[in-house]
Amino acid sequence: MIYKFNGFIPVIHESSFIHPQAAVTGNVIIGKNVYVGPGAAIRGDWGMIIIEDGCNIQENCTIHMFPGTTVLLKESAHIGHGAIIHGATIGKNCLVGMNAVIMDNVTLGDESIVGSLTFIKADEQFDARSLIVGNPGKKIKEVSDEMIAWKTEGTKLYQQLPKEMYERWEACEPLRSIPDNRTAQQPAPYKTWNEQKG
Repeated sequence: MIYKFNGFIPVIHESSFIHPQAAVTGNVIIGKNVYVGPGAAIRGDWGMIIIEDGCNIQENCTIHMFPGTTVLLKESAHIGHGAIIHGATIGKNCLVGMNAVIMDNVTLGDESIVGSLTFIKADEQFDARSLIVGNPGKKIKEVSDEMIAWKTEGTKLYQQLPKEMYERWEACEPLRSIPDNRTAQQPAPYKTWNEQKG
């Protein structure tokens, strides 16, 4: 759902897909080919949220801020399931892992990767291509060319997803039995990092 707050109506490019079970409120600007999954809360009530082209905010993510702050997700930022971004700047083509928490005034340099369950405390600054893990989050090494290529390919799937959702997604009633032609899964278009690095 999209909500006006305090005179601010969210601005969302028509190519982006916001799941109806997500909530986008107030002073929010969303660029092109952005995917926002169900359960995500993007709340621009106390400040501004800018989500640039090609980003994805997956299921149950929260994006919010300390009063007077602007949250910025730069182009192709990839925010994993359940992550929290609170008053931070996420650099271009970054990956934030599932259930990570990134606090106020954090800046992630471009093409950084934050591990799942990482907690980055307020005011931390990271250079481009930082691989950050732990609680509190610490840089453990540089992101390699191979790692960022893998991340970029994964993000491309999400950049295609808004168009696919508009073309193929619809609410429906469930079937009550399994059809004979139902297969277990589709062929994987993308390898996990462990499969990729062999």
